[in-house]
Amino acid sequence: MFSFLKPRVKETVPEADVPKTFNRFKWMSFVGVFIGYAAFYIVRNNFSLSTPELQAFLHISKAQIGFLSSCLLIAYGLGKGVMSSLADKADPKRFMSLGLVLCAILSICLALFGNSFWIIAFILILLGLFQGMGVGPAFIILSTYFDRKHRGFVTSIWNTSHNIGGGMVSPLVGAGLAFLGTANWRASYYIVPAVVALVIAALIFYLIKGRPQDEGLPALKENIVDEKKTNGMSSWTIMTKYVFTNPGAWLVSFMDTFVYMIRFGLLTWLPIFLIQEKGFSNGQMMVAFLFFEWAAIPSTLLAGILSDKLFKGYRMPPAIISLVIIIFCIIGYWNSKSVLAVTIFAALAGCLVYIPQFLDSVQTMEVVPSFAVGSAVGLRGFMSYVLGSTLGTSLLGLAVDHYGWGAGLTLLETATVLCLICCVLCHRFVKKQEKKAKSATE
Repeated sequence: MFSFLKPRVKETVPEADVPKTFNRFKWMSFVGVFIGYAAFYIVRNNFSLSTPELQAFLHISKAQIGFLSSCLLIAYGLGKGVMSSLADKADPKRFMSLGLVLCAILSICLALFGNSFWIIAFILILLGLFQGMGVGPAFIILSTYFDRKHRGFVTSIWNTSHNIGGGMVSPLVGAGLAFLGTANWRASYYIVPAVVALVIAALIFYLIKGRPQDEGLPALKENIVDEKKTNGMSSWTIMTKYVFTNPGAWLVSFMDTFVYMIRFGLLTWLPIFLIQEKGFSNGQMMVAFLFFEWAAIPSTLLAGILSDKLFKGYRMPPAIISLVIIIFCIIGYWNSKSVLAVTIFAALAGCLVYIPQFLDSVQTMEVVPSFAVGSAVGLRGFMSYVLGSTLGTSLLGLAVDHYGWGAGLTLLETATVLCLICCVLCHRFVKKQEKKAKSATE
């Protein structure tokens, strides 16, 4: 790993100053990973929003749009797998900041050089790889500064960052189109979000701190034993010993795979589906796109509170409830005729689909040791993007091209049912592990 990205170990903080310093670094880092992760989505969802313009500009089919989307998402899955594993050994601040700068530069490249199908595909592959540098540092901060008792609610707040970032794309692009004109649509869709991301990259470099022990602070009590185990272990050893052989890590990964198939099956095709199939105007589509992202914010926060308080730290029950409701929301979204009804069902689907995704991320931090969180997130991200997002983009695009939008509905409903099964199995696994741990202490 480049020396620039390695952790900088600071001098030990005097014992009297530990509580105040720990609390200050904790919340500075939380704010940093919150706005930083939101910014990654600003320079990612801008591509999804631009697909109607891109399809008209390049004269390409829905299957080709699906292929381009898959290039980004598969590369992101690979990047998330590799980069999150590397993040376990890196300085979160430097790792996340560098990734965001590289993504912003590649977004600018889409505007300047995106004049052919294959050039765009190449840029999107690079963009996806570097997008993988955002999530690992965020999970490392959440798992090393916040204990399990508060982690559900805190992570629910952080999880809304990608909804805020994804939702911000519409107003940012709209402002760009208003000032630059529709003739300069590529600058509005790609350069304006990139400039915002570069400003945020500089800000998070100041805000985010290293792990507590790298900042001269004591680790959380629940992580002390884990930190001792990790001494001298390589990223590959951590992955093979604590992730690949862990059934819980595989269950959360399969669950996330189907969540992402649902999410990207809706999100990727929302602009084209609403404009071409439902007769929405470009402005109406952007409003629905924003509601799809931002409707998830209150539901995610509520899910975090419920999983912490009502369900006593169990993450799967709220996810199971959400998935059952999603089955009916997808039917309403696909079959409704009015602009209002379609927008409401899109908002409800967006509101609910992020609940199992968020709770799955919290569950990931709790089925592996703290030093293996980045690696577990990497496995989960690899599977969800390489497999899940491909099924929701390329496969759905091919199905719609050959059999119509009804085939897309069938695929999404199938994914919802499979995700539901994974949630039930994951809940049973966690309860079984708790019983085993309780028996060992008696």
